[in-house]
Amino acid sequence: MTTDELTIDGAQGEGGGQILRSALSLSLVTGRPFRLVGVRAGRPTPGLLRQHLAAVRAAAAVGRAEVEGAELGSGALRFAPRGLVPGDHAFSVGGAGSATLVLQTVLPALMAAAGPSRVTVEGGTHNPWAPPYDAIERSFLPLLARVGARVTTTLERRGYFPAGGGRLTAAVEPGTAAVPLALSARGAVRTRRATVLLANLPRRIAAVEEATLRRLLPADLWTIERVTEEDGRGPGNVVLLDVACEHVHEVFAAFGMRELRADAVVDEAVGAYREWLAADVPVGPHLADQLLLPLALGAGGTFRTVAPTRHTKTNADVIRQFLPDVRIDLVADGAATTVTVARR
Repeated sequence: MTTDELTIDGAQGEGGGQILRSALSLSLVTGRPFRLVGVRAGRPTPGLLRQHLAAVRAAAAVGRAEVEGAELGSGALRFAPRGLVPGDHAFSVGGAGSATLVLQTVLPALMAAAGPSRVTVEGGTHNPWAPPYDAIERSFLPLLARVGARVTTTLERRGYFPAGGGRLTAAVEPGTAAVPLALSARGAVRTRRATVLLANLPRRIAAVEEATLRRLLPADLWTIERVTEEDGRGPGNVVLLDVACEHVHEVFAAFGMRELRADAVVDEAVGAYREWLAADVPVGPHLADQLLLPLALGAGGTFRTVAPTRHTKTNADVIRQFLPDVRIDLVADGAATTVTVARR
């Protein structure tokens, strides 16, 4: 595998932070240094923000990397890893920057390391612009286990946007032999659960959301519950729809925001669930994006999903730049898309 420095254009595709995070993950595992120019050039506020710096610093610690340009607002970054460091790691994102995205940045490297690791990340565990902790634990990690990874996580406390203050831990054991993923169907639905999370906000918000959930979801199929927290870690509000099927577990989330009515938050979550249901596929759009990298670094596989997002297509392009021997095919079939990741 080449160790020549790779130049990545941060303006390609969706032009956001995913390019940086995927490049960091791939650089750590392959040992290939890279230079990223035009960091987050597709965003209204380009350059490195606090949560992106946290991912860079976490990756640098795990890979003993030499780094240039790791400062707020930087539009260019050079990253050169010098070997993986398993063991205990602790990272703080600051504010409500996504703790789950920092974890996902270093997870492929720790899965490939020579020994076990324990990672603690503080920050936002429930952030509107990242997968919530619940999706990582229930959707993503079980599929990683099916392809040979051994990762367990614990949510020590929730951290909502905009205050943050959450903390999660992950225990990562060296993986067993990688096996390909084959996921073409959801299988029978086993459970459906809707949860309203509310922290340090008026309880009438949760009441409206619960009533809207009961109006939109069949009562004989769904369990609806409320989790209320009043310990200073909010304010925060999330509606989670959790669907456990025979072959996959999907989580759909919508986040309460100051400008959104409570019933509109529920409409957003239920709308995402219904789109996935109508497409008759096992993998939703966000989970599809998350699966590409571990499959490309592992034994590959095939899964069916909805039409790929621009985010997913950009992720595939970054992976191809680091791993030219990996083929990623996205083949549309009506409302569904079959994704195949394989060595050439």
